[in-house]
Amino acid sequence: MNRHWIAIGLVLSCVIILGTSLGFAAQESSGELSPTLLVSDLAGGSGSTIGPDGALYVAENAAGSISRVDPETGEVTAFARGLPEMIVEVGTGGIMDVVFMGETAYALVTLVGEDVGGEDIAGIYRMDAPDSFTVIADIGQFSVDNPPEPDFFVPTGVQYSIEVFGDDFLVADGHHNRVLQVTLEGDITEVMTFDNIVPTGLEVSTSSSMIYLTEAGPVPHLPENGKVMAFELGSSEATEVASGARLLVDVEYGCCGTLYALAQGEFTEGNAEGSPAEPNTGSLVEVNADGTFTVLVEGLNQPTSLEFIGDTAYVITLNGEIWKIAGVSG
Repeated sequence: MNRHWIAIGLVLSCVIILGTSLGFAAQESSGELSPTLLVSDLAGGSGSTIGPDGALYVAENAAGSISRVDPETGEVTAFARGLPEMIVEVGTGGIMDVVFMGETAYALVTLVGEDVGGEDIAGIYRMDAPDSFTVIADIGQFSVDNPPEPDFFVPTGVQYSIEVFGDDFLVADGHHNRVLQVTLEGDITEVMTFDNIVPTGLEVSTSSSMIYLTEAGPVPHLPENGKVMAFELGSSEATEVASGARLLVDVEYGCCGTLYALAQGEFTEGNAEGSPAEPNTGSLVEVNADGTFTVLVEGLNQPTSLEFIGDTAYVITLNGEIWKIAGVSG
């Protein structure tokens, strides 16, 4: 099967783009930005968000917890715990992403159901207290009841990212190759369906109804299959914004309305689907108006998630590090 489990877990999360591995003359490298290590030793690093207090919130899927990180000092404090942990035998899953709707945090949990040897619900969890939560949407059951047309081997899917969209949520499923709209009442609708392109990160425009999505592409994750796409709810097709980076995992607006994307790195052909990128081959890229990327930072170690505060980028990595990149501007 040519399906990709996508990974943000301890072993999976496979995405790649480094230097010559990008492979396109149209891509340029600025080489002027220097990442600095802000945090290390988190219990895995998957999705992240900026909270209403301006701090970073990072999902630690190996521990079933969410941490609050001061973006200036790097001080880490516990925010939530007791959520389903990554199943070691699976190698990824648990908390994949986190978002806030108003003052309330929601966690996206995947690969924890009976179909992969677990006993928890794959879906959206509302955090009611630091150690208390409520499942508001059972996405795993929806996926079992509404399987995708192409082949798949995880019935509950692999939900990779979540974004707030008005009063609802958008969720990208990288295994079932679709985007879901989920209400606070738990109603789930499939709003965009793809071929085997492995959708990963999501971003919602604050000035329009446009939704941006990264595609990692199928194995062997060729550069031309790493794309940033755009679509609106109600549309039947997504439009290509830029392409040319291997295994893109996230897309975010930065300073001055510029789009940036994150890619994890070099995938070695012949490795199993879902294998991690080669170490230290990830990149931060800027999306250009002509449909290409400019490489801003190379050598990132298996990055999984990207956030911006002003002109500073924060990159979370698979091994539980957070890297701070100051001076990124459009």
